Amino acid sequence: MHATGLDAPWSIAFLAAPAAPDAPDAPAQHIALVSERDSGRVLELAEDGTAREVGVIDGVVHRGEGGLLGIAVDDGSLYAYLTTADDNRIVRYDLTGRPGSLALGDAETILAGLPSAANHNGGRIAFGPDGMLYATVGDAGDRPAAQDVASLAGKILRLTPDGAVPDDNPFPGSPVYSYGHRNPQGLGWDGDGTLYASEFGQDTWDELNVIRPGGNYGWPEVEGIAGRDGYVDPVQQWAPADASPSGLAIADGAIYVANLRGQRLRVIPLDDLASSTERLVGEHGRLRDVALAPDGTLWVLTNNTDGRGEPTGDDDRVLRLTP
Repeated sequence: MHATGLDAPWSIAFLAAPAAPDAPDAPAQHIALVSERDSGRVLELAEDGTAREVGVIDGVVHRGEGGLLGIAVDDGSLYAYLTTADDNRIVRYDLTGRPGSLALGDAETILAGLPSAANHNGGRIAFGPDGMLYATVGDAGDRPAAQDVASLAGKILRLTPDGAVPDDNPFPGSPVYSYGHRNPQGLGWDGDGTLYASEFGQDTWDELNVIRPGGNYGWPEVEGIAGRDGYVDPVQQWAPADASPSGLAIADGAIYVANLRGQRLRVIPLDDLASSTERLVGEHGRLRDVALAPDGTLWVLTNNTDGRGEPTGDDDRVLRLTP
């Protein structure tokens, strides 16, 4: 266990700390940052697990599953996916200071107007090996919109770090990278650059998908493996009671998926995507995110204080595991 006493944490990201002026050749340090959904806070975790507030993201409005959701770091800036009174949006902040004194600097809105609702906000953001920013957007309760490529609901988006549309996106002039999603919340790439995403289903099947540019993943026309022309089937599916998959990480030849209702960390080998094993089953309650740390360990966020779990005295926590 690495940290305790967090309030509805949602996402983990790692920042490479700048070299100290008096030790420019010292090995690079990495700082763990955690977002808290309801409070809108970004926390910095010290080596001993102590959490300090880096800052509060302006404009965060918590309602239902919305609030401060995914965070990502690129080139010394913090990117945050958040729910406001009017929409979901992605905002970039300068990060100032050093370990132990980090602060949020100026803010810049990268993309606004994403659909929001009490449920199905998506919210995961991550930088791919191509340097582009990917974001998962839920259907926000508007099921047909997931099949409409002119809408940003029920999509995985691909943007430049400044929020522009890359020239090689599958739909010219659009940030949409794939569509037909219900509520995807996990993103990760293998060593070959293949993108995987985990997704909440409705009542029948949750999914693990291999994401293809321009692919249609079926929602709301199909859920799970359907074998229907025109839709990309998941490589693995699970009953929601055993899954409810959120964050995803890839390490040592396997995909690791954090599960909420299922209260387990599922492990899917990259060389056999139809199989899986399980870790931590029922040991720590709901699991929201898993991230690969620079030292090769896996960091797992519990999520028992979000109103749907049964918190213990030290929830919520960050667990550190060996892959």
